[in-house]
Amino acid sequence: MPILNELRDEYAGKFQIRHINVWKYRAAGAKYGVRAIPTQIFFDNKGREVFRHVGFYRKKDILATWKKIGVKL
Repeated sequence: MPILNELRDEYAGKFQIRHINVWKYRAAGAKYGVRAIPTQIFFDNKGREVFRHVGFYRKKDILATWKKIGVKL
């Protein structure tokens, strides 16, 4: 969560970050096919999934993924 909070603050307006507690909101976990925690899912501006990563994801890797899928940082 600290990395996500940091990114949310630093890149407000560039992309959105949402955290879903799938232990509390199990239906959301099922909806997005979350099978392990943590899972990061990247969506395009039309709501389509464009990338998924399971496990710890470093800040620099998250930023590199955004760049790779076309978000100008």
